[in-house]
Amino acid sequence: MGTHHNPRFEQLVDQARARITETDVATIRARQERGEAFTLIDVREESEWQRGHLPAAVHLGKGIIERDAETHFPDLNTPLVLYCGGGYRSALAAEALQRMGYTNVASMDGGYRGWTTARLPIVTPDAQ
Repeated sequence: MGTHHNPRFEQLVDQARARITETDVATIRARQERGEAFTLIDVREESEWQRGHLPAAVHLGKGIIERDAETHFPDLNTPLVLYCGGGYRSALAAEALQRMGYTNVASMDGGYRGWTTARLPIVTPDAQ
């Protein structure tokens, strides 16, 4: 990914990734283009969301997703795809949702940076 994190954080994310489903930017874009039904959740900080986010995404930051997920998604089988800046925070959040009983959760590896690198559309405050 190009981003270097502390070793213990990397280990924590690697452990989460071993227990979750990961997907990638190209797969999510293809699913959108096919009109598949799923909810895209941006788990980044509010300030990151405000600078730009993926179209049709909802914002539930990693700091509150466990608290608020059940309110927004009472059906534990709801297809959820989480993303963050690069796929680290979303992997941790996906694992937490699975522990809460959600059965159809994936983390988008590459995250927002991967999406923008692929020159896919984003929503920015100026465009809203």
